[in-house]
Amino acid sequence: MAKPKGADIKPNLDNDAQAPLLTTPITTPSFAYQLKGKKGWSRVLKAGGYSLDGFRAAYRTEAAFRQLFWLNLILFVAVIALPFALTIKMILVFASFLSLIVELINTGLEASVDHTSTAQHPLAKIAKDVGSAAQFLVLLLLFCLWMMALSSLSLL
Repeated sequence: MAKPKGADIKPNLDNDAQAPLLTTPITTPSFAYQLKGKKGWSRVLKAGGYSLDGFRAAYRTEAAFRQLFWLNLILFVAVIALPFALTIKMILVFASFLSLIVELINTGLEASVDHTSTAQHPLAKIAKDVGSAAQFLVLLLLFCLWMMALSSLSLL
């Protein structure tokens, strides 16, 4: 079997221009390292707790997430109440979850950009605008799917 290209190249760590080697061992593991060491159910429970923290933070700090949460709750009740075929119900529920997922990602992206710098920067604007555009597309998808589903019932 042939070696991948560049596999025989060894880094030159003797050069002073390179980053110095770590000569003293780390005696206290970092907080992140301690979390990564969790296994089994302990890790699952911790991850569930972090997820709940994320939901709470998004709900408390983002009006858009609160609006989407309540909108999708109403739409979920409508999915249950209206006599759609099972496949249509599944697609509508999927699209509702997708809108919440994209809003959570957009909220995280905006928080990361704001944490990095509160100064106005063109790249920060691009990051926030792209997240907003993704959410717009998901909401447009949700709207179109609902219009198609309702038209299948001849309610429009």
